[in-house]
Amino acid sequence: MRDLQSWLSRLEKLHPTEIELGLERVSSVARVLGVETPARRVITVGGTNGKGSCVRTMEALLRAGDHTVGAYSSPHLLRFNERIRIDGEEVADEQLIAAFEAVDQARGDVSLTYFEFTTLAAFWLFKQAGVDFALLEVGLGGRLDAVNIVDPDISIITSVAVDHEAWLGSDREVIGREKAGILRAGKTFVCADPQPPASVIDISGKLGCESFFIGHEFSLRDGEYALQAEPALRFGVPELQLPPASVAAAVTALAIAGELPGAEQVCEVLETLRMPGRCQAVHWQDRNLLLDVGHNPAAAGYLADWLERHPVSGRTVALVAVMADKNLGGLVEPLKDTVDYWFPALLPDNPRAAGAQQILQGLAAVGVAGERVSDRCAPVAEQLPVALGAIGEADRLLVFGSFFTVAEVLSEIERLGGAR
Repeated sequence: MRDLQSWLSRLEKLHPTEIELGLERVSSVARVLGVETPARRVITVGGTNGKGSCVRTMEALLRAGDHTVGAYSSPHLLRFNERIRIDGEEVADEQLIAAFEAVDQARGDVSLTYFEFTTLAAFWLFKQAGVDFALLEVGLGGRLDAVNIVDPDISIITSVAVDHEAWLGSDREVIGREKAGILRAGKTFVCADPQPPASVIDISGKLGCESFFIGHEFSLRDGEYALQAEPALRFGVPELQLPPASVAAAVTALAIAGELPGAEQVCEVLETLRMPGRCQAVHWQDRNLLLDVGHNPAAAGYLADWLERHPVSGRTVALVAVMADKNLGGLVEPLKDTVDYWFPALLPDNPRAAGAQQILQGLAAVGVAGERVSDRCAPVAEQLPVALGAIGEADRLLVFGSFFTVAEVLSEIERLGGAR
């Protein structure tokens, strides 16, 4: 196969299930490929929310220090290539095809899921490029995720919240235990959850990790970062677009690794650091939009806090489309008093997406009055111009609910142009 899309379509059909947690199959192929250690130093990032932001922050800071960096994250918004970056650049189609061919040859008759196959491709690309650092974002959970075949020098958990209940359970202690599966005995562990489950603390202690917990060994509050442990640090930071706890964890990990640039350079990097779909402000068609991929209650709580700290003089209107297996009530509850009017939307091409009735019932269940909800529930691409037509220059349109929702809107913006 010569084109990337044909490969991706094939990978979706290679394994009988979309997700199959476990490391035996993917580990066996990694050994054949010789990618059990994809870089000189490895940092693995797990957690419910904020993983991608943490990886992006470390990537930018390491590159500012002239290190070569491979970054692996998921899911993507517009292009698969977004998932694998080398020195800040998305890998080209030709590189991905070469990696897929290498994995395909190495796997023999071993069946791999889409995520396992593409994870191995990322490791192969990092190994081929000879990067100094590999920054790896866990896909789901931690202990049995394909990324966990690699032994990291530093493990980071950004947050522990309830999500993916079908796979991880609905108890933070159980979820925390799964996420703590990325920790390694005697290695460094950084935790950005201000109230980590006891299971995480217990596992880090039993493994003898050199552990750094936010609010104890390090902090980022009131515009100041501080690391109380060695090497002791304290400096002011600019206002951040990305979640402060994830940024703080990234800074802490690199400080402990001895790879953090000077405070002035750190601030320069953080001041310009942006990430698509994370409280992303877009001015388009003379209207203000805020795009956020938040899709669980914890992410909605952070988003509500961000909106309150960045008010507009007019109204906040929301366009929301979600997956059917998500806690819609928990997603809406933190935002119901901040959002003035709701435009429920659909993702008809996604079999996992919630239908109109489910969304409307979810809004009503948490007390959103019917007069504050559009009675027209249409696909995102059709609902977008309707929502934009309902707001003025002083208002803002919040787009959230899933990666797919934000991706649909970004695709429309890219197709029609004119955004800034």
